[in-house]
Amino acid sequence: MNQPVDRQLLCRIEDLSDPGSRGVEFLRDGERVSAFVVLRDGVWRAYENRCPHTGAPLDWVEHQFLDADGALIQCAVHDARFDIEEGVCLAGPCPGARLTPLPIELRDGAVWLAA
Repeated sequence: MNQPVDRQLLCRIEDLSDPGSRGVEFLRDGERVSAFVVLRDGVWRAYENRCPHTGAPLDWVEHQFLDADGALIQCAVHDARFDIEEGVCLAGPCPGARLTPLPIELRDGAVWLAA
């Protein structure tokens, strides 16, 4: 299968349950970027894996970005909680701060980083 050069595969759709999350990496300007994909209620989102409060990665355990209820994105460093749909901090030391969203598209059974 030929894929456009401006797209990068992040993960397969079957890699996530609903709700679920998965850590991924992609290349931007030749540098590896850590990110994650989230699925909740059939809605897919992707964000850079960097807390807006400290810049630290959000996960301590591989692929675990959601709280115990699967309702919010949770920073493992200082327990900030972020809305899944918009990446806005709802609780913790950085209220109103946002995760950096990434454009994605679902195609051919996979989640792709869109240009």
